[in-house]
Amino acid sequence: MPALPAPDYPAEVRARLEADAKEVIARYPGPRSALLPLLHLVQAEEGHVTRTGIRFCAEQLDLTTAEVTAVSTFYSMYRRKAGGDYQVGVCTNTLCAVMGGDAIFEELKEHLGVGNGETTEDGAVSLEHIECNAACDFAPVVMVNWEFFDNQTPESARQLVDDLRAGRTVEPTRGAPLCTFKETARMLAGFPDERPGAVAATGSAGPASLIGLRLAKGEVAPGRGAGHVVSPRTAGPAEEPPSGRPGEQAPPGHPSSHDAPQETSASDDQHPAGPTAEEGE
Repeated sequence: MPALPAPDYPAEVRARLEADAKEVIARYPGPRSALLPLLHLVQAEEGHVTRTGIRFCAEQLDLTTAEVTAVSTFYSMYRRKAGGDYQVGVCTNTLCAVMGGDAIFEELKEHLGVGNGETTEDGAVSLEHIECNAACDFAPVVMVNWEFFDNQTPESARQLVDDLRAGRTVEPTRGAPLCTFKETARMLAGFPDERPGAVAATGSAGPASLIGLRLAKGEVAPGRGAGHVVSPRTAGPAEEPPSGRPGEQAPPGHPSSHDAPQETSASDDQHPAGPTAEEGE
């Protein structure tokens, strides 16, 4: 980090960023609401949020540098130090972990010779473990600059980072074509992806998610008979779910355990799961 006070951007860079910042701020009813995209904007300039970037955001939004620093250090999507062109995140949350995410992360650490949050010597790849990517249907999942690489194995993940370091074309499983971290940060600031065909690239939810959607709509569950239908939750006042007292059954159309809680130690007044504070009774 530069010594305080943080230096300013070069004149031409500042003029360009000020024009972009003005466009971002105009999208919001209050300037302070633009802080998150402005942090992405300065991250797109230098690859991480520097003190210069923090100073710039503070000046644009009439905030203190302390206020901007508090936000930039709260969210993990903002880098605090320089990183690689490709941020490789391995999901190590519960499902991905048991499906192989832990093994993938250990493999990449050894193969790349870096630890969590570190960058390879060539500046190409930064490795980190991340929490749920909301893609459990495709576990274990690896993300590169927030694009999905599904159903990975230690071998496929190793080939992925080798291709990135070699400059070979890498195609995500779903979503837009891969770009650098700085380019991704600019898009997250709210500026369009101007690469030909990038916007048209789409993905899809996994089979398990789509089954859940069909069941929520009251459609027949795949592989079940016509009588196995889950009704949509559109009941009127006359069909409101029960009060939640132990043992009370839900009316037709409300099969969820949330509508008809089962008897458990937590729901049994006579046998509570543990001590309860006065305010929690």
